[in-house]
Amino acid sequence: MTLFSPTWVRHASGELRHLGHWGLGTAFRPCYSLVQPRAGSLLKFQGGTTLKTDDGILDEALQFAESTARKAGAALMDFFGRSDLEISSKSTRVDLVTEADRRAEQIIMDEVKRCFPGHGILSEEAAPHSMESEWRWVVDPLDGTTNFAQGFHLFCISIALQHRGKSMAGVVYVPVLGQMFSAGAGKGTFVDGRRVFVSQKNSLYQCVLATGFPYDRAEHQENNAAYFARMVPLVRGLRRTGSAAYDLSLVAAGVFDGFWELNLNLWDVAAGTLLIEEAGGEVQYLTEKRGISLIAGNKDICGLIRETLF
Repeated sequence: MTLFSPTWVRHASGELRHLGHWGLGTAFRPCYSLVQPRAGSLLKFQGGTTLKTDDGILDEALQFAESTARKAGAALMDFFGRSDLEISSKSTRVDLVTEADRRAEQIIMDEVKRCFPGHGILSEEAAPHSMESEWRWVVDPLDGTTNFAQGFHLFCISIALQHRGKSMAGVVYVPVLGQMFSAGAGKGTFVDGRRVFVSQKNSLYQCVLATGFPYDRAEHQENNAAYFARMVPLVRGLRRTGSAAYDLSLVAAGVFDGFWELNLNLWDVAAGTLLIEEAGGEVQYLTEKRGISLIAGNKDICGLIRETLF
């Protein structure tokens, strides 16, 4: 399993913040018990990493994340389509935040603090919380804010639980569609309870790929425009949904065949990359690029995207 735990993340203000190494020592103690755990089981990852945990913990985390995402999604729908929606900009004039982002984020953070008071929280709009914990929730309360502000229905909520920087459970919820993508480490990827897998295509001309563009595309030369133009004649189609978390979810479900994007943040990808891996796919990080830049899909398609563009 390819996982990523950057020391630097970009805050909502556009500022790069150093978060250090995630500390150890805080136990995972949910405020409720949906599954009676049996202590001492071992959770194995691809590549040989082994984490000692309790049976049922991931199930509880996933049920919590799904329930919380639905609550936040209901709040978003209360704001969606309103002509009086409060909208402001952050790092650039096209990097938007709305009152709906903040309301959904507050719901998620309140739920985490209530049910997992010892856990850290890294969320797009708020200051990091309890970052010394070995457990952290990584949250994007509204991925696709521009779509939301325009009244376009493709936006989602992304919630992931990480242990020592590794994504263990993740959900991506699309409120307008009522669609829930979920994955637990070693448990597979599901869409509304149906197990899904990445596409098995192995030629670019057969593929529909997805990508996006960084918020500073007007100021920074490496803005994906040239890569996009290079790929256009080589594939069946290119899609730009405006939500990296949703793009990754659709790759995990085999709807899109692959994805690449530059200069993302951890909250954009913490859940989506787990969905990809648990659906049998690969995530390849472009470490020479800025921020979190990555390719996702099956092994063959990841290789072809890298070979063609990078």
